[in-house]
Amino acid sequence: MTKKTPNFEKALTDLETLVDDMEQGNLSLEESLKRFEKGIALSTECQQALQNAELKIKELVEKNGKLLEQDIELDE
Repeated sequence: MTKKTPNFEKALTDLETLVDDMEQGNLSLEESLKRFEKGIALSTECQQALQNAELKIKELVEKNGKLLEQDIELDE
């Protein structure tokens, strides 16, 4: 695995924690806004990591010198 995978996992875990905290409704408006901002940053980081992974998969799945695009189903 690459070094980026643990960063993705940590960002996703941190994002889930932020969402859980915000869903409880016990935070002040100011704290909610701070966590929302952090959540947006984490979401962007996760999305970028997923896009990079998709590009890497497309790069690796080649057939006869041409890119063969396939839908990939991942177990959740």
